[in-house]
Amino acid sequence: MGALANQSFVKMNGIGNEIVVVDLRTRAEKITPEEARAAASPKGAPYDQLMAIYPPRTHGTDGFIRIFNNDGSEAGACGNGMRCVADIVARETGKDALTFETTAGILNCWKGADGMFTVDMGAPRFKWNEIPLAEEFRDTRAIELQIGPIDNPVLHSPAVVSMGNPHAVFWVDDVNAYDLAKFGPLLENHPIFPERANITLAHIVTREHIVIRTWERGAGLTKACGSAACAAAVAAARLKRTERKVRVTLPGGELTIEWRASDDHVLMTGPVAFEFAGKFDPALFDKAVTP
Repeated sequence: MGALANQSFVKMNGIGNEIVVVDLRTRAEKITPEEARAAASPKGAPYDQLMAIYPPRTHGTDGFIRIFNNDGSEAGACGNGMRCVADIVARETGKDALTFETTAGILNCWKGADGMFTVDMGAPRFKWNEIPLAEEFRDTRAIELQIGPIDNPVLHSPAVVSMGNPHAVFWVDDVNAYDLAKFGPLLENHPIFPERANITLAHIVTREHIVIRTWERGAGLTKACGSAACAAAVAAARLKRTERKVRVTLPGGELTIEWRASDDHVLMTGPVAFEFAGKFDPALFDKAVTP
């Protein structure tokens, strides 16, 4: 029958990043890409990311999280989704500090006095083969990549970084002045990115404020992408254009991002919102391949 047939879910959002959370700690069945795509269909619960909570694999953690994009591909990180998971598990357990494992590593989450959760997204990775890129660039603060004519490119010279998933950040004066729905798919699937990439347009307003829009790998245009906010903040600070703690404005709201100097870890703080709870209709998955 598959992992998601008759499975309860919670629909949430992190500043507009549409998140579906399923608790598989008692079933622990593997979700196939076909099931993930079916769950995101109009008759299911359309989402940007699906967060599946599994029993802990590592001692001392509160669960293992698998993250699916709406095209069925898996992601290593989703900061907005992790805050949603943390909110659910914190309400269930009464704990204000939680630790989860993802394919990208161990993530710590904690609730602040304002009720908002902070996620420690870990340290960014800058080496070309860790992002990864298809060819070597010694300096990933700006790589040779452009869209448009050689002598007058529309977008060019992005900073690239991994925040558990690959990101390319293009610096622009107005994030709304570009057809990201047109350029996003081309850049996401550019041969320089063997695992595809998240594509972000970023405008530095002040040394404490950045505005971004993101075409998200495997999900498309989204109101918010937490790891992209982290990537933009890190890339800007690395270029000495901002401080290490900034406010990042996305179409769906704002996040506070701090690239902590003491250990290079990136901290993301922001709100989450509950939308509704439901259960997946088994008929959705009739054509999905089960494990």
